[in-house]
Amino acid sequence: MVTSEAARVVRADKGAVLVLPGHQTPGAADPTEAVRVVLDRDGLVATTGEERLAPTVGDWLDVVDDHAVLIHERRTALVRDTAGATSHVQALAANVDVVVIVEHLDPDPDLGRIERMLTLAWRSGARPVVVLTKADLVPDPEGMAADVAGVALAVDVHTVSVWEDRGLDAVRALLAPGVTLVVVGPSGAGKSSLVNALAGREVMDTGGQRNDGRGRHTTTFRQLVPLTGGAMLIDTPGIRGVGVVADVDALDTTFSDVAALADRCRFADCHHTGDAGCAIAAALDSGELSERRFDSWRRLAKEAAYQARRSDARLAAEERDRWKRVTKDYQRGLRGPGQPRH
Repeated sequence: MVTSEAARVVRADKGAVLVLPGHQTPGAADPTEAVRVVLDRDGLVATTGEERLAPTVGDWLDVVDDHAVLIHERRTALVRDTAGATSHVQALAANVDVVVIVEHLDPDPDLGRIERMLTLAWRSGARPVVVLTKADLVPDPEGMAADVAGVALAVDVHTVSVWEDRGLDAVRALLAPGVTLVVVGPSGAGKSSLVNALAGREVMDTGGQRNDGRGRHTTTFRQLVPLTGGAMLIDTPGIRGVGVVADVDALDTTFSDVAALADRCRFADCHHTGDAGCAIAAALDSGELSERRFDSWRRLAKEAAYQARRSDARLAAEERDRWKRVTKDYQRGLRGPGQPRH
């Protein structure tokens, strides 16, 4: 594959990616025509800046002789903090327009997990939408959706039943030509079933229920699925623990009610632990703010601050290493070829 045309990543594997030529992606692209493109040994590709990144699903690549040579600047990126002690982040999907947060109604939805996913979605630059699945298994899906809407502020919340084809029209309305959606949520939430329903064909494997009532983990990799109407869907493996990448604006958007209360505190450096003039403490006492919501905000804020500190330390170390290399190159140039050290 020799091309000067950008190609889009439909699947990323170790050491290689599958791509579709750019002219296919706006319409009814055939995923069977995807081409395997190899990466350098470190799995990284150059960008328009100084860094090299691991390509992810949704990226646009320049490809020469079946080799990825450049990642185009990402318009949006859904990223998560990586596990372990490093401060690097993992891009789950790139150049997406809508983040579909899928949560089951049976078992009961996890509000804290929804808040975490919303923070990731707002940080990505894409529009979040919440889809509550398995509406046919609970007696009051709309009442449960109202509870979710109470934490998904300024976000559309849809209840659906894939098996009854109930509520799906509102989600199908998101599938405009040229729009890319990424579907995220826990294992067993019904993401693959939802993707199949929206695609109108069997494009992802689905699993049954385990003995404990939870769904089986079926998707094991991220994959971009072109749809006949011109939209594109990215399904993702079930996400359990998701580290939050620092972004104060995203956190303030997810918890705009808590942020508004914090702005009313008497002191700008209020720790919100019951100090005089603390608007959050007053809201907790009056019941205006729930303890669960406050604890969730405080936990995510701590995670974001910790990740920011790690990132700052990593960037500082990289800058020191860069200047060391610059200095060594400069000194080598002064000595000239074959000149001894003094």
